[in-house]
Amino acid sequence: MAFSSVQFLFVFLPLAVALYYLLPRQARNLVLCLFSLIFFAWSGLRGGALLVAFAALNWLGGLALGRLSRKKPLLALLVTVDLLVLGVFKYAGFVAESVNALFPNLLPVLAPALPLGISFYVFTAIGYCADVASGRVTPARNPFRFFVFLAFFGHGPSGPIVRYGQQADQLDPCGAARRVDADRFCYGIKRFVFGLSKKALIADQLALIYQRVTSVPAETLPAPLLVLGYVAYMLQLYFDFSGYSDMAIGIGTFFGLELPENFNYPYLAQSVGEYWRRWHISLSSWFRDYLYIPLGGSRCSTARTCRNLVIVFLLTGLWHGAAWQYVVFGLLHGILLCAERLGLRRLLEALPAALRHLYTVVVLWLTLILFGAPGLGQGLAAWAGILTWQRGEPGYTLAAFADAKLLLILVAAVLLCGPVQALFPRLKEALYTRRAPGIPMMLCLLVLFFFGLMRVTAGTYSAFIYFQF
Repeated sequence: MAFSSVQFLFVFLPLAVALYYLLPRQARNLVLCLFSLIFFAWSGLRGGALLVAFAALNWLGGLALGRLSRKKPLLALLVTVDLLVLGVFKYAGFVAESVNALFPNLLPVLAPALPLGISFYVFTAIGYCADVASGRVTPARNPFRFFVFLAFFGHGPSGPIVRYGQQADQLDPCGAARRVDADRFCYGIKRFVFGLSKKALIADQLALIYQRVTSVPAETLPAPLLVLGYVAYMLQLYFDFSGYSDMAIGIGTFFGLELPENFNYPYLAQSVGEYWRRWHISLSSWFRDYLYIPLGGSRCSTARTCRNLVIVFLLTGLWHGAAWQYVVFGLLHGILLCAERLGLRRLLEALPAALRHLYTVVVLWLTLILFGAPGLGQGLAAWAGILTWQRGEPGYTLAAFADAKLLLILVAAVLLCGPVQALFPRLKEALYTRRAPGIPMMLCLLVLFFFGLMRVTAGTYSAFIYFQF
C-alpha cells in the first residue's frame, strides 16, 4: 500500500487519524500499532508476522541489555540474529547465485518474498540495541511504545531510519511532546502534499522516460537517448525518495511524532562527501555512528581511514539491493571519498563553486547509471555508449521516449531539485516553516493536491482497465 495509492489516501490514513483522535489518549499507541501492523500485513501476512516476532525479540533483548552488566555478548547475539534475518530474506538468493556462477548447482537458490521495510526496521533495531548497550538510552519497557518506534507505518516502508533517543519523549501518548496543535497539523499537511506532488507529478512521470530507455538494450540506442534516460532516472530517484520522506514526515506530524529530515538538496553538493551529508541523511548518519566510528573513523592513519570508508560504502551500496551493480556503486563511492580525502578535496576547493558543483553532479550521474540500470552489464554498456558517443541503430527518435510534456517535467525537475530554492531562500523558508500557511500557500497546496490526486486516480483507473480487459 503506497502512500500515493487510493487505498491509503482515501481509506487507511483518514481512518487512522479519525480513530487516533476519537479514542482516549491512553489508547493512541494501540491505534498506531494496529494500523502499522495492518499496513505491513497488507503486503503479506508472513511479513507482518515476521515483524511482530522481530519486534518482540528486540524489545526483550533491549530489556535484557538494560539489566546485564556484561552487555557485549548479548548485543553481538542480537545484532547477528537481526542481520541473519535481513540476510536470509534479502541476500541469500544473491549469494547462492554468485557462488553457483563459479561452482554450478552448489547451493540452492532461496527466493523468499522480501518483507516490506525489512532493511529499515532491521537497522532501526540494531541502532536501538547498540544505544541501550552503550547507555545512551534506557530500554523501552512498554511494548506498544517500542512497536510504534520500530514499525510506525509512516517511516516503516521507506524511512527515515529513526533513533530511539530522538523519539523516546514522543512515544508517551499523554506527554507534552506528543501534543499536536493547529500549526503542527497544518505543517504535516503541507509536507505530505509536497511529498505527494514530488512523487505523483514529477517522479512517476520521469519514470516513464527511464523505463522506455532501459527497455531497449543500451548497445542499440544513440548516446543522447541514453543521457536523457539516465538524467531522468537521477532526478526521478531524488523526487521519489525525497517525496516519500516528505510524506513520512507529514504523516508523523499528524500523530505527534517528529521524524528526522532525510534530504537537504543533495544535488547542490560540491563534493561527493557533501552529497552523502545531504542524501538519505538518516542512513549516512547510521553508518557513520554504528560502523564507521567503531571501525576507527578518521581518528586513525590515512590508510585505515580509507579502508574504513571503502568498507562503509561497500556495505552502503549492498544495503540498497542484492546485486553486483549496487556493490560496484558502493565501491566507487568509497574510492571517490578516499580520493577526496587524499588530496582531491583540496584541489576542488581551489576551483570556482560552479566547477565543483559540475564535477559532483557528473560523477554522481555516472555512478547512478550503474545503480539504476537493469543490471551491471546493462549499466556498463550504457557507460560505453555514452563515453564513446555511439550512434546506435537507426530508427530511434526522441519522440518515442519523451513527448513535450515529459520534457517540460524534466526541465522543471532540474530547476526544482535545488537551484530554485538556492536562488530564492524565502521560497525554501516557506516550504519548511512550521507556521500555519497563509492564503497563497493554502491555494498552492490545494492546486498541488488536486493535480496529485488526478495523477493517482488516473493511474489506478488505467490499472483497473488493464486488468479487466
